Amino acid sequence: MSGPLVLTDEIRSALESRAPVVALESTIITHGMPWPQNFETARRVEQEVRTHGAVPATVAVLEGTLHVGLNDRQLADLAQARGVAKLSRADLPVCMATGGTGATTVAATMIAARLSGIEVFATGGIGGVHRGAERSFDISADLRELSETPVTVIAAGAKAILDLPKTWEVLETLGVPVIAVGQNVLPAFWSRTSDHAAPLRLDRAADIAAAHVMRGAMGLQGGQLIANPIPEADEIPASELSTAIDTALAEAESQGIHAKDVTPFLLARIFDLTGGRSLEANIALVLNNARLGAGVAREISSIRQEIASGANASL
Repeated sequence: MSGPLVLTDEIRSALESRAPVVALESTIITHGMPWPQNFETARRVEQEVRTHGAVPATVAVLEGTLHVGLNDRQLADLAQARGVAKLSRADLPVCMATGGTGATTVAATMIAARLSGIEVFATGGIGGVHRGAERSFDISADLRELSETPVTVIAAGAKAILDLPKTWEVLETLGVPVIAVGQNVLPAFWSRTSDHAAPLRLDRAADIAAAHVMRGAMGLQGGQLIANPIPEADEIPASELSTAIDTALAEAESQGIHAKDVTPFLLARIFDLTGGRSLEANIALVLNNARLGAGVAREISSIRQEIASGANASL
């Protein structure tokens, strides 16, 4: 059995000095995009985090070890690997115990972030309640993780292939703050807006950071979901996507695709049905979330350093 957790020297040093760090998932590399766009996007997202003043920490399990931070060779190997496991809360420890290799979902990345002391995680979109869940009970573990693990997650809402009304209802029941950035409605992944009013709205990274720190100070369990709309120039209006989504869902059902295989299948089919526009939008929204994630991480770092300075001054 390999060691459970490995941080790069850069990330360990940043955390020890309370410098800003942003966790990044790896299923977008292995299950969300084709080669070589997946590798190129992973590098661009990491660079976006760096450009905006934080250290990127891409998470994956490699031969049984949970890596927080990957080098270019590891990223390239993962991007081209076949048969990589898609890891959530339930199967993360099993993969590690058996020496496997796997990409982390939102839930598993949040767990790795918590274990490492990273407070901010930027991704594309979270998982949620799948359409037809009243029959299948197919609900992503991401929702429960958000209610239990104290990490701020920056996403462009939940993936548009999901049952969005039910997803928001479950998050409300679980007590997860769902905060829209700069608008009064929730984004819908590839689309900036939806028919769903935002329960909460914040416009500045500083306010998002303050809310995160306040939750911790109050001893409240869980994190917060920051719904960051895709840039206007890159969005695909929901009205244009609806036909593609409906077609892909019907194909998945007719082919008996279910559980963890559903999301990768749907994303691949919607890519085909939109002539590649969904992938372009996906890349744009991930980069946008990385920028905001870096900003929030910087603000949290500043608050933590002020708290530490105040405590030292009182000694």
